[in-house]
Amino acid sequence: MKQNRLYNCTMLVLVWFILVAIIIPFSSRASDKMAPEEIIAKHLDSIAAAETRASVHSRIAAGTVVATMHSPGTAKFTGQAVIASDGIKNMIGMGFEGGGKFQERFAFDGKEVSVGFARPGDRGYLGDFLLTHQNIVREGLIGGTLSAAWPLLSLTEKKQKLEFRGTKKMANKNLYEIKYVPHGASDLEISIFFDSESFQHVRTEYTRFISAGMGGAVDASGSQRPTRYKMVEEFSDFRKESGLMLPHNYKIGLEFDTRGGTLVVDWEVKLSDFAFNQAIPPATFNVNPKP
Repeated sequence: MKQNRLYNCTMLVLVWFILVAIIIPFSSRASDKMAPEEIIAKHLDSIAAAETRASVHSRIAAGTVVATMHSPGTAKFTGQAVIASDGIKNMIGMGFEGGGKFQERFAFDGKEVSVGFARPGDRGYLGDFLLTHQNIVREGLIGGTLSAAWPLLSLTEKKQKLEFRGTKKMANKNLYEIKYVPHGASDLEISIFFDSESFQHVRTEYTRFISAGMGGAVDASGSQRPTRYKMVEEFSDFRKESGLMLPHNYKIGLEFDTRGGTLVVDWEVKLSDFAFNQAIPPATFNVNPKP
């Protein structure tokens, strides 16, 4: 009898350990799985209450910007930056004295995307990329929550697709990743990242990968290399402005790896002045007006 009781107790303990081994990882996986709508709802709350968000239709933010080239060669310029938006219309401008292709102006007027010239007949590094991938500006992704055009503010009015991609660790922080597929065709892979604790939008990645082409001969094919384009937006230093929790540090980085070589350049904007619900002239959102 004692042996039977001991056997039964042993079996119960063994079963308990097996159940724990099964249930705990399952529960962990289940908690890691979140609906995109749940993340976005918490993200919107991290900006402000719904009533406060709805009360703001236009935004202007200004500050300083430092443009840095890391490859090929090195260079650094300091200038001024401005971000303006009114509804779905948006514009970003970054100007430097003698900054050449670092100069950037791009906008969406509600119908068309326009990209200004850094110098006569020549657009900036970022402008060239955005002219090819206009959805970034047209959908209001550029600038994140700094812009009233940020598409997640009016998710029900958009036709984009969202997919939860799990949790990633970056800079010692756990971030929720959501894949964003714009309305219409896009050859970019777009991922939006949210802090897993605050649900603030802290990063957006835009990636395009083109596999190596086949050469005319075996030796030529071996010399071909894939092409990779990547743009990253980073947002930090969140503080309140007129009731909205907004980033005051905004960084845009470009990394191109092509047959022609590599390009690594970034723009870091520190915003100090904000204005809301101001009348913004329509011409602001067309940076390259036709004569």
